[in-house]
Amino acid sequence: MLDEFLVGGALLASIICALFTLGPRAMRRAVLMRAVAVLRRLPAVVGVRSLARRLEAAAANKSAGACGGCDDCGSAPAEPEVRIPVSKIGKR
Repeated sequence: MLDEFLVGGALLASIICALFTLGPRAMRRAVLMRAVAVLRRLPAVVGVRSLARRLEAAAANKSAGACGGCDDCGSAPAEPEVRIPVSKIGKR
């Protein structure tokens, strides 16, 4: 019976991790804020308050752009096109 609980817990943790990692970024912030609210309601147990502070700090961080890069998302001006005359293109 203990084996079934351990396997079930590992499977549940895996599903939650996959949803959290692959899900929308707006959902991540909402989930973190809800987790902070739940942890703050719990009695003061060792580590619970510090975990709540760390989760709150993680939720406060603004997520990067859609590609995970510069968070610019196309607001930068487009670079000019480079034009090469056909006469300068050599044949192979």
